[in-house]
Amino acid sequence: MTKIRIVGIPTDLGQSLRGVDMGPGALRYAGISSHLRRLGHEVEDAGNLPVPIRDTMPEEERPYFFRATVQLCEQIYRAAREACAAGCVPVFLGGDHSVSIGSVGGVTHDGPAGIIWVDAHGDFNTPDSSPSGNVHGMSLAALLGHGPPALVDLGRPGAKIRPEHVTMIGVRDLDPEERALVRSSGVTVYTMRDIDERGMAAVARETITRLSTMRRIHVSLDLDSLDPTEAPGVGTPVPGGLTYREAQLLMEMLADSKRISSVDVVEVNPILDERNETAQTAVELVESLFGKSIL
Repeated sequence: MTKIRIVGIPTDLGQSLRGVDMGPGALRYAGISSHLRRLGHEVEDAGNLPVPIRDTMPEEERPYFFRATVQLCEQIYRAAREACAAGCVPVFLGGDHSVSIGSVGGVTHDGPAGIIWVDAHGDFNTPDSSPSGNVHGMSLAALLGHGPPALVDLGRPGAKIRPEHVTMIGVRDLDPEERALVRSSGVTVYTMRDIDERGMAAVARETITRLSTMRRIHVSLDLDSLDPTEAPGVGTPVPGGLTYREAQLLMEMLADSKRISSVDVVEVNPILDERNETAQTAVELVESLFGKSIL
């Protein structure tokens, strides 16, 4: 049995498209707590962290809400540390992917973790390279020490993770300058071409082997990693993504490693969804990550 602590982060401050702030509610409505309890886990829902409502923010904060996003990520960082100190596996319900700056920073405060970043995008921009300026596209870069000091030094000074401990899976949409940053970063990247050519089983197996020295693994699951036909309710859909079974297989094989220590579930946008399908898919993937199997 695992002690799981659910932390909701209803934020859309890190991106321009509205709706992902409703993601935690959609995931709860899809029954994430009850599904995990049925697997035999002890589940505590810690509720939502307080998030400013963007419509009430002063004009000088617009359009990027940078300062408010930094303050929120500092809260997330503390919540992640507290969950780990209490012996819990935190599951962070986003919200946009900027939340990972706080969650990954917090869970690595007292020791390293392998990072598996499942995403259509690189999230490897800096303010100098980003066409949009949205913070949710800078998360992984900031965690690796690239970008403005307010993001890089959040929680503690400097990079929070090492490139050799990071694997990106499902990538298929990189901005031009971002592509160069990813190539030079030293992280391991499996694009959709790699998955098409080699299969998810090989990719998952290599990822687990590469992180074999890491006692803990953090999975940051962006639902736009899936093909839009599988997960229509996301803010930045990109065709040609993971199938349902490819994503399930990845989660199942990661569960077999028995090293999952923290999880992000981000970018679920109920406004763009169909009958909460994307949240339901996300819950099923989290179930697999925590041990649900066919037999």
